[in-house]
Amino acid sequence: MTNLRLCITVFVLGLSLNLAAQDDVQDSLERDYASELPRIAPTEPGDTASTFTIQPGFDMQLVAAEPLVHDPIAMAFDEQGRMFVVEMRGYSERRDENIGAIRLLTDTDQDGVYDKSDVYVDGLAWPTAVACYDGGVYVGIPPAIWYFKDTDGDNQADIREKVYEGFGLSNVQGLLNSFKWGMDGRIHGATSSSGGIITRADDPTAKPVPIGGRDFSFDPATRDFRAESGGGQHGLTFDLDGTKFICHNSDHIMQVMYEDRYIARNPYLAAPRARLSIATDGAQADVYRMSPVEPWRIVRTRLRVKGIVRGPVEGGGTASGYFTSATGITVYKGDAWPDEHRGRVIVADVGSNLIHRKTLTPNGIPYKADRIDSESEFIASTDNWFRPVQFANGPDGALYVADMYREVIEHPDSLPPLIKKHLDLNAGFDRGRIYRIVPEEFSHRAAPDLSKASDTELAALLEHPNAWHHETAARLLIQRESNVNLDDSFDDAHAEVRRLNLLSALGRLDSDAVEIALAHDSAVVRQHAVRLAENFISTSTEVRLAVKTLAKDEDARVRVQVAYALGETTPPADAVLTLLESDGDDEWMRLALLSSLATGADDVLAALLNSELEQDREGLAFISQLARTVGASGRAEDIRTVVAAVESASIEQRRVVQTVVRQLLNGLNEGTASPETREVLLGSETVRTSVQQHIETSMNLLRDDSKDAQDHIYAASAIGLAPYAESRELLLSTITKHNDSKVRLAALKTLRGYTEPEVANDVLEAWSTFTIPLRREALELLFSRPDWIGSVLDAVDAETFAKSNIVSTRVAQLRAHPESDIRERSDALFSKPSPDYIEEVIEEYQSALELEGDAARGRALFQEHCASCHRYDGLGYQLGPDLSTMVNRGAESILVNVIDPNREINPQYVNFTVETNDGQILSGLLDSETSTSVTLKRANGAEDTLLRVNMRDMYSSDLSIMPEDLQVGFGEQGMADLIAFLMKDE
Repeated sequence: MTNLRLCITVFVLGLSLNLAAQDDVQDSLERDYASELPRIAPTEPGDTASTFTIQPGFDMQLVAAEPLVHDPIAMAFDEQGRMFVVEMRGYSERRDENIGAIRLLTDTDQDGVYDKSDVYVDGLAWPTAVACYDGGVYVGIPPAIWYFKDTDGDNQADIREKVYEGFGLSNVQGLLNSFKWGMDGRIHGATSSSGGIITRADDPTAKPVPIGGRDFSFDPATRDFRAESGGGQHGLTFDLDGTKFICHNSDHIMQVMYEDRYIARNPYLAAPRARLSIATDGAQADVYRMSPVEPWRIVRTRLRVKGIVRGPVEGGGTASGYFTSATGITVYKGDAWPDEHRGRVIVADVGSNLIHRKTLTPNGIPYKADRIDSESEFIASTDNWFRPVQFANGPDGALYVADMYREVIEHPDSLPPLIKKHLDLNAGFDRGRIYRIVPEEFSHRAAPDLSKASDTELAALLEHPNAWHHETAARLLIQRESNVNLDDSFDDAHAEVRRLNLLSALGRLDSDAVEIALAHDSAVVRQHAVRLAENFISTSTEVRLAVKTLAKDEDARVRVQVAYALGETTPPADAVLTLLESDGDDEWMRLALLSSLATGADDVLAALLNSELEQDREGLAFISQLARTVGASGRAEDIRTVVAAVESASIEQRRVVQTVVRQLLNGLNEGTASPETREVLLGSETVRTSVQQHIETSMNLLRDDSKDAQDHIYAASAIGLAPYAESRELLLSTITKHNDSKVRLAALKTLRGYTEPEVANDVLEAWSTFTIPLRREALELLFSRPDWIGSVLDAVDAETFAKSNIVSTRVAQLRAHPESDIRERSDALFSKPSPDYIEEVIEEYQSALELEGDAARGRALFQEHCASCHRYDGLGYQLGPDLSTMVNRGAESILVNVIDPNREINPQYVNFTVETNDGQILSGLLDSETSTSVTLKRANGAEDTLLRVNMRDMYSSDLSIMPEDLQVGFGEQGMADLIAFLMKDE
């Protein structure tokens, strides 16, 4: 491993020289690139050992290869130790040929190498996932999930049943995947970027389940289907405690922080996204590749840089150097490796031909994930064909690797025809390997046939340290609906957790067992006991009191589980206050409590108003969120309870009272409150006085030049409680004259909350005073209501507002507007650009590449035009793609991507539009979805979180969030300056 860093350095240097040497190559769409695109030869199965660099103490053993298996991308072991393998042979362009299959591999002589292969089911399009159940397998074949079973013993399925349908098919690399057995007795899966509205193919009466932005699970016996929190791309795993982790191609390890079912209990709760990036070395952490860059990638990079073909340019012309294709995240739960490795996380970068590993450490309620191998990888290959996609814990305690073994792993739409015709995207469809990672001096053990084990023998296996043993035992006992004796607890904490969850899955867990587990010495047992207590908390006084007592538990994960469990009944206010006292500064605890307060929020809010808890920033944040949900729910009785508490609050609580009143009103405006409810709130003289005092205080605060920007931002938001006639003058003065852009943005957002027609005219009149970032947010305001769009079109028609102020992406939005009048007026006012418009602009700006740029001026241009969406050199916001590798991309690449941001769009950066029930139209990057809300993010850190109960529709524009025509703002010399800044040496 000592030469690894040198190899990487030489590799990248050689690539840079290669690209530099080809600057003078005469490229064109007509040229034949065959001489530059030699094919890469595969390595035969018997020669692969020499291609791997492996960390000391481990070995890679080949256990299956072609012709026994082809294109394996997922696998599952049944109760006999046989391996069911998903063969995605139709990747990436041959879906319609239905050449995918599920292969059944058997090790007949039990020597650890598979020697028998049967096609269990074939004729499949794009199979992606497999899980064993009841002698058969559930298989993901987007847009459906099927169940296959062999009933006559010939190793070929004769039962073929479609169970679910409706999964998306938009991206071959973003399909449903990763079936994993959960301790809850359900099969869990990931939906990546595909989403869908899922229906039961076997039961037309079942209610459709939308899963956009989330994952899913289903009960394999009853076939109950539900959405689950998640949203990674390809990979899903549970650790020994049952915590869920996922990965995305550019974020290699994320923890799922809550279950979607908890959030669903409170429709007025706007929750943050469930997935949390936890890698201490960053989402796109460095990777240390050993394989050379592919020739086709070098040529494509050069052509993209020159603008000859469309598409983004990867850093340095290669995907190497950092995570770009993370996949198959798996927690090692076997017993073959040394004990210290159990619980570690394995994840592949399929594009870089390597396997990475991380260790998990508690970090409060979430974990943190630390790199194990310094400046190296767990396993790296020099073979470009090595494509590790998924992993599985095997019967022998080893970790198995599904190697798709393909010459090219790339979305076909990303390959220009002049390159693609020289490649064979099918190369490898007749190849494939499966390895196992084992410790040195490993001795294979044969898998027992658990299908013949008695229920008592299976129950004993719950204590087995190897995941295949205890997970298969639990599955078989559930399939058999076993009545085996499970009364005796296990000494091992994780075995005890499995016992309790199995009892629950079997419907045999009682309140006595839960009460005992709630007092267990192990925190992980107590945590699971609290979750399982949810089924008894409303009926058993003993369980309810025991759960409440654990609000003071020493372990943070136990306490947050208590916060969720309290929502199964009306949460006692004293328990909520106890949890706030210990963990009120933790966002995940506050979220858990808010999810549980669909009822009882009024009593808790009243208790907080009369408590002695220190109302610091986090405490006020919780009170603010709670009051907003009470207002949004629109229940008059809840408002009365809070109003009574407001009226009896002490003078010392004035600040808190004003926060409560303000957020109650905001919530009422968001929800569907009746006039009666509004009268209950505003009928209180104390409330009216508080509102007026709050408005006056905020206005005076905003006028006070001695206050800092944060105070002014708060004040600019707060005066939205005043009628527009009362706040108009101050708000307009703020958006036009304040010296801090963040304060001006806050005032613009407050203006967006009004409905008066004159708001649009006032903003249009102030337009000339706005900077570029302010103009973007002003356009968001002007486009948010049909009446205001009408005012914009009137101004364009009267030539008092320049057409150039409305970028092409906004024009496209107008042409697709739901109101026909706006569509027709827009078509009449704005001419459609020629099909070659973008290429003409790129050609026009080629002269900028010949100009000498000034990095200092470029920095100023970046701050004005780009920093609202991109972060670079200490400036800006991280909304769009990372620009840190721009120095490697080349000047022409920067020019092309600035002028044509829609050339090739990562789905992560597509613009979404939401229509609300009150007629607002909002847009932005879809940052997160839950069962109750969606969050849209925009430039300058602006965002809107919208409750689903208030949403009429949501759709994608298929356009980038980055506006077109940016070059208009700075001309050719400005382009040269911007390029100089982005390519400057550190």
